[in-house]
Amino acid sequence: MNRVAVIGDYDSIYGFAALGLDIFAVEGRDEGREEFKKLLTGQYSIIYIVESLAERLKEEIEQQSENLSPAIILIPGIKGNTGEGVENVKKFVEQAVGSDILFSNDKSEE
Repeated sequence: MNRVAVIGDYDSIYGFAALGLDIFAVEGRDEGREEFKKLLTGQYSIIYIVESLAERLKEEIEQQSENLSPAIILIPGIKGNTGEGVENVKKFVEQAVGSDILFSNDKSEE
C-alpha cells in the first residue's frame, strides 16, 4: 500500500507518469466517481486529485476524509482551478518544514 495515484483530466496529470506515479485520466463526474471508488480499494496510500474533478466529487471525498488512508490531496490542474489545490500543497509543505513557503520577509520588495 505504498503506491501513489493521480486522477484527473489527462492534460493535467500525464506528467506525473514520468515520476513513476500511476495516472488515471478521466473525463466527467461519472467516470471520475467510478475510478475514484476503485482507487479506494486499498492499494494506494496517497491519491492526488485534480481540483476541478474534486469539486465534482466533493461528497465522495468528504466521506473518505474521515479515514486516515489513503490520503486524498487536491492539486491544481491546467484549467478550472479554485486555488484549493495550491492551498493544500502549501499547507502540507508548511507542516513538513514548519514555515510558510510563500511568505517573503524581504523588505526590499516594498
